[in-house]
Amino acid sequence: MTPINADVLLQAFLVFCRVGACLMLMPGFSSPRIPPQIRLLIALSATLALTPFVLPTFANVMPNPDLATMLRLILAETMTGSLIGLMARFFFLALQMIATAMATASGLGQMPGLPIDESESSASFVTLITLTASTLMFVTDQHAEVIRALAGSYTRIAPGTAFEPQAGLIQLADRASDTFYLALRIGSPFMIYAVIVNLSIGLMNKLTPQIPVYFISMPFVIAGGLFLFYFTGPESLRLFITAFSSWLAHG
Repeated sequence: MTPINADVLLQAFLVFCRVGACLMLMPGFSSPRIPPQIRLLIALSATLALTPFVLPTFANVMPNPDLATMLRLILAETMTGSLIGLMARFFFLALQMIATAMATASGLGQMPGLPIDESESSASFVTLITLTASTLMFVTDQHAEVIRALAGSYTRIAPGTAFEPQAGLIQLADRASDTFYLALRIGSPFMIYAVIVNLSIGLMNKLTPQIPVYFISMPFVIAGGLFLFYFTGPESLRLFITAFSSWLAHG
């Protein structure tokens, strides 16, 4: 049993800095629909659960550090946790971006929605996709994988290691590139659908300029987009959650 002293309390606070910063940006946990008290309770609970397992990694942290060293350790741990949470958030930001493009391609981009999973309102089609992805994150136990990934981060980035902004920016750029390609794979059927539909509507408008083809065709465009989402939606969400879980497992 580890005795509780000043060094252990300091190390537990450093664990809280990394865990709290990560959960502050982690999708699902950082939703504005979750009260701040609940988020703080989750961060404290995860810290208390992880601290006994990661205490051996604090062997290189000097005992009784001075104020400047303590501030450097707190800043390094906070930035490390923020980096992990921001990379995870890139997945959902990319999904939200491609969902907006999919809604526009389906003629649903102008339909108003409510701010459910984010503080700002978006189209109902976008909210459906992002909220379903957040639900899948918890249904498939990826929230537990987040805690496991935080525990594994201590073997790759030891406590007390100085935060390197250049390395962090490289990781963020690589993650943004990967999530962008993932979003293109998810939304590619709708991009092809938009090209075909707009080309067809443009040709019909040229052939029959007396008829407002755009307004007449809009219900059929929306129906076609909904049918396309019916057939491709489950596979797209499965592809997304599989890529997200793979990143959590392998970093």
